[in-house]
Amino acid sequence: MEENKTNKKKKLTISLSSKRSGTIPTFTRGNKKSVIIEKKFSRRGSDRKFYGKDNNLNKQSKFSDKSKFSSPDKLFSNKTPANRSFEIRKIAEERATKRFTSTKKEENFDTKKKGLSKSKGFTTRRDKKFTLSKALVDESMEGKERSLASVRRARLKEKKNLEAEDKKIETKKIVHEVNIPDKITIQELSNRMAIQAGAIIKHLLNMGVVATINHNIDADTAEYLVKEFGNIAIREKKPDLNIKKLNTSEGKNLKTRAPIVTIMGHVDHGKTSLLDSLRKTNVVAEEHGGITQHIGAYKIKTDEGKDITFIDTPGHAAFTEMRARGSKVTDIVILVVAADDGVKPQTVEAIKHAKAAKVPIIVAINKCDLPKADPQKVKNELLQYELIAEDLSGDTLFAEVSATTKKNLEKLKENIILQADLLDLKADYESSATGVILESRIDKGKGPVSTVLVTNGSLKKGDFFVSGNTWGKIRAMINDENQTVDVALPSTPVEILGMNNSALAGDDFVVVETEDKAKEINEYRIGHTKSKKAPVIAANKESAFDVDSTPKELSIIIKSDVHGSSEALKNAIEKITHPEVTPKIILSNIGVITETDVTLAKASDAVLIGFNVRPNKEAKKLADNYKIQLKCFNIIYEVLDFINNSLSGLLKPDIKEEVVGSAEVQAIFKVSKVGKVAGSKVTDGEIANNLNARLIRDGNVLYTGSILSIFREKNAAKQVAAGLECGITLKDFTDFKEKDIIEVYKIIETERRI
Repeated sequence: MEENKTNKKKKLTISLSSKRSGTIPTFTRGNKKSVIIEKKFSRRGSDRKFYGKDNNLNKQSKFSDKSKFSSPDKLFSNKTPANRSFEIRKIAEERATKRFTSTKKEENFDTKKKGLSKSKGFTTRRDKKFTLSKALVDESMEGKERSLASVRRARLKEKKNLEAEDKKIETKKIVHEVNIPDKITIQELSNRMAIQAGAIIKHLLNMGVVATINHNIDADTAEYLVKEFGNIAIREKKPDLNIKKLNTSEGKNLKTRAPIVTIMGHVDHGKTSLLDSLRKTNVVAEEHGGITQHIGAYKIKTDEGKDITFIDTPGHAAFTEMRARGSKVTDIVILVVAADDGVKPQTVEAIKHAKAAKVPIIVAINKCDLPKADPQKVKNELLQYELIAEDLSGDTLFAEVSATTKKNLEKLKENIILQADLLDLKADYESSATGVILESRIDKGKGPVSTVLVTNGSLKKGDFFVSGNTWGKIRAMINDENQTVDVALPSTPVEILGMNNSALAGDDFVVVETEDKAKEINEYRIGHTKSKKAPVIAANKESAFDVDSTPKELSIIIKSDVHGSSEALKNAIEKITHPEVTPKIILSNIGVITETDVTLAKASDAVLIGFNVRPNKEAKKLADNYKIQLKCFNIIYEVLDFINNSLSGLLKPDIKEEVVGSAEVQAIFKVSKVGKVAGSKVTDGEIANNLNARLIRDGNVLYTGSILSIFREKNAAKQVAAGLECGITLKDFTDFKEKDIIEVYKIIETERRI
């Protein structure tokens, strides 16, 4: 039994010692046997190993008193054999990894028991020795500390345990309250919900909607997405900062104002010429091609001293928006119809605009001095549009005039004054001014300049105003006679200076009390402007990534002199549609062509169009260096023709095959340095060299290529007519058989037009 215990001690000691082979060093003192393990340090720095010592084996141990120490078996006597063996080994391994540190006033455990004290700071050699008994006694661990590797392992284990505990803890999703405006981009919505934009785009794609992070979505769609991702949607409720225009009938200081008359009609029917005759000016001479391409506003006085404000609108089909805008701000519409030409498409369109605006119409039959003039024909044609002359028992005022001879111009003025008296036009002269932007442009010396028609109130120099997405302070006002004025009364057109940016034609114009109020309204309007640059496109998943189904785009940049012309060009170009090609307007603005425009055209591979404007020297030079297509025009239909031609160039040409001739193979010959030659007879048309060819066998096309050479009586030939025999070689094909048909054809490409 004693031997078994000894063997167990030796076996356990070996697992804690070095790899050195041989017997286990032991010593005896009294009746106790002990195993000695000493920790030794190698000479290689931190590489430490344990070695058993051979010396001092015969020395008697101070730890030989068996009665003072309990054996490992007794420490765990209450345990089962399996658990006892496991815990003994575990404790031994943990404590064997710890080392002794010499501390001041350290006393040996056995020495204490015997009452022997040691001098301060002195440690015997035996104290450094680490025995199994020391490893199993708790009190002996007071002077030890753990190794660095053990500390690292413990920290790593603790870290793993903490990570495992964190994984077990269920993370609660944070619910966000998302404010939703009228319009919001997907990027902004993702930021407010604190999720990736790709997740929103993927969700929309599953719904059959193709979008990017820059696309705008409406409030309903945004609210649906917010709820789908588990958040709370809150609609933005901001105070309505839009200013309500004063109703003229509710004003206190109402006075009679001048009528606002809009001249409308078909192109080249003499609208501007008639206005020149009334104003005694020559505006038509200043128009390119004799065509009015922007709105002009003028004020004249009658012989009786009454004022009339005239608005001249273009007659070209592209300027529909201008005519519609003119009809909305007018009191009376003068419909100009040429006596020799009659009712035309733009004439009918002008009638529709006037009736939609619910304003009275006065018909001016112009060019009555011409030999082919037929005013009665014009009256009869207008009957179907419910414009009945007074001599035909109607209520529509007619005037047969001539802008050249100034015939019946006074009668036309009388009709206008009569109609104005019936309307009883009044305005409040003391209130803050309101009006409409008729036209806007950028002047090189003045900056943004806008033509404003005051509809109510008095506009004064120094007033703060808001117009669309712009605001400013009136620094100067110029009337139609190029005179500076300080006050503009109702029904007066003036040019104003002092806007922070170019205003849009057709926008409202409202005077506010302070600069802060103007900025507040402007910021509100800018934040709620509906963008049309990136609309959300509904599509199915198949067509979303189908490149062939996407039409080719012609990128266009437009710069014009006034906003009205830019707007007309943009609308006219956007109406050009084709399933294979489409125009894409990247920028439509006013002002001269600058280097910035050229750089943008280079980056987007766009065509740069200038309408009534020219590029500066730097922009022209930069365009030449970049080889940018820069075109300048003065007439709108020339622009449209250029766009149509450019789009037509993007269309794939129509490809047709025209069969030139065919031949039947009758024999196959081998010719040196040539190879196999098909001896053939031309059955139809002719066989020509270097043309496209196909070989047909039993109705199946086996080869498609080209004719390599033709031989006629051992001589090379360019072409062979029908009924003649010849030798034919094909490019990269020699597997001829009798009865094969060689068909020769040519491809004809036909240019397509929109």
